Amino acid sequence: MTLLADPDAPTEVAQRVAPVLAARLADRSGPGRQFDVQVVSEPFTAGTEDLPTLTRRITDRARAQHGDIVVALTDLPLHSHGRKIVVDLSHEHGWALLSLPSLGSLGFHRRVRRTVEEIVLGLAGARATGGEEPSQRLPLGRSAGRLAPVRPDPTGEEETADRRYVVSGPRGYLRVLFGMVRANRPWRLVPGLSKALAAALATGAIATVNSTLWSLAASLGTPRLVIAMVGSVVLMIGWLIVDARLWHRSTDPSPEERKRTVLYNASTVMTVGIGVIVCYAGLLVVNLMWALFILNDRVFTSMTRTPLQASEYWTLSWFVASVATVGGALGSGFESDKAIRAAAYSKREQERRRMLEQDQD
Repeated sequence: MTLLADPDAPTEVAQRVAPVLAARLADRSGPGRQFDVQVVSEPFTAGTEDLPTLTRRITDRARAQHGDIVVALTDLPLHSHGRKIVVDLSHEHGWALLSLPSLGSLGFHRRVRRTVEEIVLGLAGARATGGEEPSQRLPLGRSAGRLAPVRPDPTGEEETADRRYVVSGPRGYLRVLFGMVRANRPWRLVPGLSKALAAALATGAIATVNSTLWSLAASLGTPRLVIAMVGSVVLMIGWLIVDARLWHRSTDPSPEERKRTVLYNASTVMTVGIGVIVCYAGLLVVNLMWALFILNDRVFTSMTRTPLQASEYWTLSWFVASVATVGGALGSGFESDKAIRAAAYSKREQERRRMLEQDQD
């Protein structure tokens, strides 16, 4: 069998599950049955989000494999009549198209492995019965999660796929959203904001030795510190999205496209938000260490009339982290839009946004 994977994250997923997949398939299919699993990294979704086009490409690949089972993995969220597609299968041609975001984020690799196992065993069973779909339905609901059950959905007569599994409703929407955020890998945003982090660290270092900020931090209660933290994080997120033009706008007024636009923008906010929160936590730790090293008890007490204790270190570092985050937002203006997009999005999402910009131009 062949795992056909989009470049970047899907290829990494395929390479991770492939080593154990062959042995597990052999164990579950009975004695004497062997499976050879190969990973092919190929941008089969390049230039399109059209589902019929994708399935046609996979069908051509399956034919080129001379009867080999092909399971295609993509981090592209697939839609059909308002429902989020988990997998499309063609028992006749021996292929399946699996949308990785539909599997969510928690226990992701385990879900991928189990889902691919069920798919391959079902397609292999169809081959054993002369290309007909087995009567037993694939138990993807158990392997893909109970919180948002996976259920069969009819396919159109003009479609190549003969079986489809989808998730729908708010829970299905959330699982696809979290899966898209995971595919973007928001932790990569931290090194991608090198200039913004440098500005934030410099702001924090200067603010820590500012006696006016000592007095201000000592006078702030927890509610105001929380407000300052939330405000600075929201400002940073908003600035990055606006300055780097990360907000998706669609010219297609169809309800399907509006839902897709909301999904893409929600994943952008969450991706950037997680990256900014990680940066904030890092700034807080660095500022605390800097304060422990640089502050003098006698000088601090003479300026604020408050003894320098653990609570004062924490309060000052917390407030300075908020101030430094605002400084980092200003420093992010020195980052290129391409650098921020490369850090915030998967390669498939970067390609999709380049296509939209070209169409608009």
